[in-house]
Amino acid sequence: MPPAKVLVPADELGTFTTALLTAAGVSPENAATISAVLTWASLRGVDSHGASRVPRYLELLDSGEANRDPSLSVGSTSPAVAVLDADRAPGPVALTAAADLAVEKAEINGIGAIGVRRTVHTGAIGYYTSRIAEAGLVGIAFVAGMPNMAYPGVRGAAVATSPLSIAVPAPGHAPALLDMATAGIALGKIAQFRNAGKELPPGTAATADGTPTTDPNLAKMPLPLGGVKGAGMSLVFELLTSVLVGAPILSSFHGDDPQGRVHRQNALILALDPAAFGDGDAFGPAVASTLDTLKGLTPAGEGAEIRYPGEGSASVAVKRAADGVPVAAKVWSELQVSAEKLGVAVPAVA
Repeated sequence: MPPAKVLVPADELGTFTTALLTAAGVSPENAATISAVLTWASLRGVDSHGASRVPRYLELLDSGEANRDPSLSVGSTSPAVAVLDADRAPGPVALTAAADLAVEKAEINGIGAIGVRRTVHTGAIGYYTSRIAEAGLVGIAFVAGMPNMAYPGVRGAAVATSPLSIAVPAPGHAPALLDMATAGIALGKIAQFRNAGKELPPGTAATADGTPTTDPNLAKMPLPLGGVKGAGMSLVFELLTSVLVGAPILSSFHGDDPQGRVHRQNALILALDPAAFGDGDAFGPAVASTLDTLKGLTPAGEGAEIRYPGEGSASVAVKRAADGVPVAAKVWSELQVSAEKLGVAVPAVA
């Protein structure tokens, strides 16, 4: 039997992805930015948002849903706040710019808040908050997208699987990184279960009419995490992103707007400077002490491991950086097809 996965050196995976995107008409700078976000996800074991997304990004670019050559524009009426219009840029391009702008404003004003409208597939949201944490600031991000998730009492898809992320720097530790969707499972992971021929966890997905199912071949949409809790979070994220920047998605999607079904996403990215809240020099050590206290608590049982959010994926990243990134054979085959079509050399794999 052919191997289920191939092992690709992390640097070569990033270079290969950049080359594919550049050959597809993306500027070298933007291609490298997109590649950095996708490779970051693959390194940390978030395979649903890593290399497996490259074929989809190429489709979005080829169809024109994502803009190969976007013109990002920034408007602001406040020193600490701005709205970035992404002009249908791929999410990694728009949100990386927004995260950097949030840092720039926070370093001057103590807080930076950047609304993003009209982007396309934001990618692994934890990348952007981690980027903020690398600057010594606290990163917070919310995203809203096209309705693709159930909502209690509604037949069919009603709200989006809108994610949130919070990253907190911790000296001597990997940042505390919360990166989660408001769904019980990501759409990309449903595809992974389908490709692997495995049943889905109960209560995570439903058929098109909202009937819960564990069959990944029948699953058409995720169910909200925690039922009404995940659904409610998704709804308020729509209010905090889309409605806030004057680009509603939910009401447009479910109304009579002829552009309502055009794929797009919006976001809100915040950067907080700990120094603006008191003793900035004491914040980092206090975060590290808090994490150490948590890890020093009595384990629930023999062999129980105590981890804080982001610790496990950071450990995976270290291992994969050294050993290579495992990519599903089906995904690698798709990338090879794209490479042949675009005239890009394929790196050697194990």
